[in-house]
Amino acid sequence: MNPNSVGLATQVSQPGAHGAVVGAAHDQEVPEVDLLSPLTLRSLTLRNRIAMAPMCQYSAEEGLANDWHLVHLGSRAVGGTGLVIVEATGVTRDGRITPGDLGIWSDDHIEPLARIARFVNGQGAVAGIQLAHAGRKASTAAPWTGGATLKTAGEGGWPVVAPSSIPFHPDDPAPVALDEAGIDGIVDAFEAAAWRALAAGFKVLEIHAAHGYLLHQFLSPHSNQRDDQYGGSLENRMRVVLRVTERVRATVPAGLPLFVRISATDWVAGGWDIEQSVELSRRLKDLGVDLIDVSTGGNLPTARIPVAKRYQVPCSRRIRDDAGIPTGTVGLITDAKDADDIITGGDADLVLVGRELLREPYWALKAQHAFEEEPDWPVQYGYAVKRRAK
Repeated sequence: MNPNSVGLATQVSQPGAHGAVVGAAHDQEVPEVDLLSPLTLRSLTLRNRIAMAPMCQYSAEEGLANDWHLVHLGSRAVGGTGLVIVEATGVTRDGRITPGDLGIWSDDHIEPLARIARFVNGQGAVAGIQLAHAGRKASTAAPWTGGATLKTAGEGGWPVVAPSSIPFHPDDPAPVALDEAGIDGIVDAFEAAAWRALAAGFKVLEIHAAHGYLLHQFLSPHSNQRDDQYGGSLENRMRVVLRVTERVRATVPAGLPLFVRISATDWVAGGWDIEQSVELSRRLKDLGVDLIDVSTGGNLPTARIPVAKRYQVPCSRRIRDDAGIPTGTVGLITDAKDADDIITGGDADLVLVGRELLREPYWALKAQHAFEEEPDWPVQYGYAVKRRAK
């Protein structure tokens, strides 16, 4: 049996770019899909299985998107990418990683983001956005200035919150441990951010529960040492993520998909791991999540991560197989044929490309060329490119 048919149920059958069929029910044989075939989740179809991973630009003022974000994201839509996901966007002002992060904590943020969503959607791509809260990793400087923790208001910093009063770096100021009212406020903030994202025209919303940010902090025993209903057992540590997901899923229309990004492992003994990730993914599927965006690490600065080609792909495969939910994979994926092998081999349903799309905005069009297909050039470029080729 084709590995892409095991345990999954995307909803709409549709011919793929190479004659593949996407989306038959899980108990039917499914012809092999590939990187360039469409992916249908609920009533939304991506033109291919290439996504631009959310990558912070640290270039906003008071969270407002500007021309840099429009050109940065829009050029990848022009370049043939199927899904373009806006960087981690703060659901609260104090939930930003840096003062330059995008935000969505007020209605003032809607129209600048809508400008981006309109352009991306207008180029045949799908506009997505990642909703985030940095927790104890908030209040830092931009990485190109050193990325140091901004410890005082004089440095431009602010007090940070977390599940427990445990700093990310030992010499950081201790975060404020959220009380139950504070947790309720965070859940409300994610819901309000979801409404604003939809008002801006985004068709895919992703909840950021990875990379050591607030929701991941609740999941991991290393950062969550609470003794109430939000700490201790796996059920308790998952509670905030599940509450946020339930509220956001209730906000998102039934025809649009919801993603959750997780770190499948802390890469440290006694922390968050792949077995817990599988169980979380099962629970998220039950709540109506459509795809798990699988990354790893980020919660502990001392973690020794075995970074190498395709090092996170096995985690995607494990969650896809054992939780029976579509997955995306990310990390050091630079070659189109390698990305295609990930899809055809059943390791993931979507490949998220990060730094390679910074190097090459037209990576998706070049992937079409690599597979001997005519690239889907925008008309403004295509007439000239094709005439020169002749």
